[in-house]
Amino acid sequence: MANFSKSTVPQFSVEVYQNAFLPEGGREVNAIVTVTSTGGGTTGGTPLADAGPSPGSGAGQGPGAAVVLMVDCSGSMDYPPTKMRNARDATAAAIDTLREGTRFAVVAGTHVAKDVYPGDGRLAVADAQTKARAKDALRKLSAGGGTAIGTWLRLADRLLNSADASIRHGILLTDGRNEHESPEDLRAAVESCAGRFTCDARGVGTDWEVKEVTGIAAGLLGTADIVADPSGLAADFTRMMENAMGKEVADVALRLWTPVGVEIRFVKQVAPTVADLTARRTEAGPRAGDYPTGSWGDESRDYHVCVLVPEAGIGQEMLAARVSLILPDPSGAGTPQTLSQGLVRAVWTDDMVASTSINPQVAHYTGQAELAQVIQQGLDARKSGDFDGATAKLGRAVQLASASGNQDTAKLLSKVVDVVDAATGTVRLKAKVAEADEMTLETRSTKTVRVKK
Repeated sequence: MANFSKSTVPQFSVEVYQNAFLPEGGREVNAIVTVTSTGGGTTGGTPLADAGPSPGSGAGQGPGAAVVLMVDCSGSMDYPPTKMRNARDATAAAIDTLREGTRFAVVAGTHVAKDVYPGDGRLAVADAQTKARAKDALRKLSAGGGTAIGTWLRLADRLLNSADASIRHGILLTDGRNEHESPEDLRAAVESCAGRFTCDARGVGTDWEVKEVTGIAAGLLGTADIVADPSGLAADFTRMMENAMGKEVADVALRLWTPVGVEIRFVKQVAPTVADLTARRTEAGPRAGDYPTGSWGDESRDYHVCVLVPEAGIGQEMLAARVSLILPDPSGAGTPQTLSQGLVRAVWTDDMVASTSINPQVAHYTGQAELAQVIQQGLDARKSGDFDGATAKLGRAVQLASASGNQDTAKLLSKVVDVVDAATGTVRLKAKVAEADEMTLETRSTKTVRVKK
């Protein structure tokens, strides 16, 4: 495959969609910020990706990328025995997808973590020989032991940190709950790895904990999904690796500058998945803060920015926020590069039609964010035995999915509830629900559809 050069680094654009008009006394300003990168590598589609310091170092450029594959080898992977075989085959397929020159390693995860290839705390450089040796090492993996995912992540971090790579990526597979370390230990491991590498996490079968897997992916700016049937692992791992190989620019930040007196309510990614970035802000000078978006190939994402502005009189106008795409200097010493920017405005008017109109993009993504929330609330209520609460929340989810055209989520909901009337959200809980169907709905609840512009 061809390598990418600096000339193929994506070009970024920022578009702002909003209704800038506020009534007298109005303070809340909402905007959807669409960020698009074009002209880079292969189309990615990963909602969020990893951190790393430099542009122009694509996944196909040798030291530009490093990947660690973490394979669950706990005892439960032997039930049924085909699960371990499917995991080995899937990891081999991902290794085959690596571009030549990519640094990589394979970690076997149990209650401890072991770098099974190449070993000795190093990363191999992908070529025909190292790929073949890695697949030989995979054949020797067997199931046995417990599960302590935090140790896997910490070892992956050490391995990735040993490479001079701008794009650092992990792929993690588990089939069980994290029973051999405390939730606090896992949370601490995720926090220590945040900003150092991304991690796509997958749960295979139905014996794992959805919130553990999705929490890892969210904390490490990656994707999460369920592979209920282990036979689907190879195809899923191949897609994940292809997406990783399509990243061309690392560590891009969304910088929000606000004037004196403006308060930030939230900053969320809303497409292709919902992810709240508000608490991930790092200060970037007077009245400016950076929110991580990770690395990019050819793709487009949408962000919802909400701020509170000071009250002003009719006819007044102000800049509510300036949104910029920022690429830090690799050395950390130079001036960050501004890739693109857009403006969020506020204009006070006595025109009631103008001030009460909701921008279609804002309305759509407000509904998508609520959709993700009510699915989680409905499933939690169902698990706790609050069937009336579950019916109400999941009914609202059906209504929102129908109104927004989110057909994938609507199909997943139909496996948990019987839909009487989608438009009004009238549903009945199904008496029997396959565990895989419920887990799939929960895992994929944050996936959104884009607004039709």
